[in-house]
Amino acid sequence: MKLLIIVLTALLLVLQYDLWIGEGSLSALWQIQRDISVQRMENKKLQTRNDTLAAEVDDLKRGNDAIEERARSELGMIKQNETFVQVVETPPKAANPK
Repeated sequence: MKLLIIVLTALLLVLQYDLWIGEGSLSALWQIQRDISVQRMENKKLQTRNDTLAAEVDDLKRGNDAIEERARSELGMIKQNETFVQVVETPPKAANPK
């Protein structure tokens, strides 16, 4: 009887080891669930970015206004008979500490 209890206890410990520590354990499952959650958030951010870029491409394909705006802001282009004015602000002078 004592031998049966020892064998059953040893078997229980082996099974518990696999459940808590071994390959496919609960801690590994929890880590995978955390990784999936992080990846889903990253995917959501990237999907938002992709949607924005797709809308921008669509806008560039359909109209001249977006192309003109991009040419003005990124390339510094101006239309014929326009005057380009650039305002450069000088940083305020620091007070002279004595």
